[in-house]
Amino acid sequence: MHTKFARRGAALIVGFALVGSACGSSGGSKSKTGALQGFKGTTPLVKLGDDFKNKLKAVDPNLKDYNYAAETYDAIVIIALAAEEAKTDGVEYASKIIGITKGGEKCTDFKACDALVKAGKDIDYDGVSGPIEFNGNGEPLQASYGVQIMDAKNRIDDAKTTFKLAKAAASAAVPDVKVEGTRKGDGQLKIGSILPQTGSLAFLGPPEFAAFDLAIKDINDAGGVLGKPVLASKGDSGDATTDTVNQTTDRLIGENVDAIIGAASSGVSLKVIDKITGAGIVQFSPANTSDKLSTYADKGLYFRTAPPDVLQGGVIADIVNADGNKNVAIIARNDAYGTGLAGVVSKGVTDGGGKVVVQKIYDEKAEKFNTEVNEITAAKPDAIVVIGFDESSK
Repeated sequence: MHTKFARRGAALIVGFALVGSACGSSGGSKSKTGALQGFKGTTPLVKLGDDFKNKLKAVDPNLKDYNYAAETYDAIVIIALAAEEAKTDGVEYASKIIGITKGGEKCTDFKACDALVKAGKDIDYDGVSGPIEFNGNGEPLQASYGVQIMDAKNRIDDAKTTFKLAKAAASAAVPDVKVEGTRKGDGQLKIGSILPQTGSLAFLGPPEFAAFDLAIKDINDAGGVLGKPVLASKGDSGDATTDTVNQTTDRLIGENVDAIIGAASSGVSLKVIDKITGAGIVQFSPANTSDKLSTYADKGLYFRTAPPDVLQGGVIADIVNADGNKNVAIIARNDAYGTGLAGVVSKGVTDGGGKVVVQKIYDEKAEKFNTEVNEITAAKPDAIVVIGFDESSK
């Protein structure tokens, strides 16, 4: 990871050892050797098998990490299986997506699951991102998080990565949202993407695009969907500071895609979700975590394999509290991801007996953050939670 700051994002500083959270930075920090030693970062992460990683590397030999690759892969497989079960690529297949993830015969790859579907069986797909079970809002009820630690060279020490399972509260198991829409299919499933090739989350693009290509290949190698190969149309999402995602979305809608994978950023997804779902197209993100999307009026057409912030915020707060920190500061970027996760972490810290002594929401486009940093350090906290993307390296 060279000396880049917290590649996976939000961070908690505990006496200059850091602990972090979800999506993150690829910014070129000039940190001295060892400056980030002890940083603990959390990200939605499962222990991926070598077979899956090798298949991804075959698609992209330059791949450096695997952030959200499993979630991207599983999103596409779930869409394909739902279309097979519904026997259409029209909007009706969206009503099958939640059921694909629970309540039936277990299967773990498209070929095996597809055979069961064609035999009239009810299936429960558990993919490479781990056991998947969606609630009625189309999001996971549980998730695995990797707790990662920076070494003396300011790199993640993979040997020290541990995993924590987080489960949603019983209240999260809401009834299925009714699918709305009349869009008809043409008999051939076509999947587009709004994933980051540019912008503050561009470092997440390579593993997501590799997984996108791999899923399409595996599905087509197994016979495709509805008796035809699945078609793909990839596109850039940019970030929330650009209009790239609107341009890509307009193109994909014009191409009559049946589903759009992405965006990676919750804020970017919120820019186009009405446009996508209003067209009767499924939007399926592998990386959105904002709680705002849990109850969004999405016509039953928005889904995500990434867990909502309420799950990750609890993991971060548990780490803060377990390390004995009583006075905590939080600094977060001003978007759906930053403010949402900050609120969940704050509640978790206070519920655990700690106190949030200062919370700052910053403009992610700012060139300097001296004012915010000075206010935080003046409060003399035991720990600082930094929730940000590329700008965190500053």
